[in-house]
Amino acid sequence: MEAVKDPDSLRDQTIEKLIFQYQTPLLRLCYVQLQDQALAEDAVQETFLKAYKGFASFRGDSSEKTWLTRIAVNTCRDFQRGGWFKHTDRRITPEMLPVGAIQPDTEDLDLSMAVMKLPRKMREAIILYYYQDMSTEEIAETLGIAQSSVSNRLRRGREKLRKLLEGRDQDA
Repeated sequence: MEAVKDPDSLRDQTIEKLIFQYQTPLLRLCYVQLQDQALAEDAVQETFLKAYKGFASFRGDSSEKTWLTRIAVNTCRDFQRGGWFKHTDRRITPEMLPVGAIQPDTEDLDLSMAVMKLPRKMREAIILYYYQDMSTEEIAETLGIAQSSVSNRLRRGREKLRKLLEGRDQDA
């Protein structure tokens, strides 16, 4: 007679695998959204807690990456709506950015700072597309918007970035 696997054990193993696989990309995403290392860590922890609690409701209609990214984006938005967040100085200096394996050159740093200056909707689309390697379809599913809206946000975001990097758009 075959042993029946414990569903809680399966859930625990799956969540552990997801944490190992997606913790770092989600931390980067949350850091760019929240512009605070401690808050980003809290948001990632909250993301995985929500995923753990809602694991039974995950139907597999999207990839695990898309599902977790959507939870992370919504968690960051919840943090940003909080009163404490609104009254805290969120300006970032290059010294405050997390150190990567390779030190970025000035051009990369300028691009990262310009991305952070974009309006939230454009910034989300740019980050998910270029930094999280998501397709426009996955981004649309993650953000709960039409694919055409994602394309428009990406196009407008690229235009705004071009202007920012050329120094023509000081009030992003």
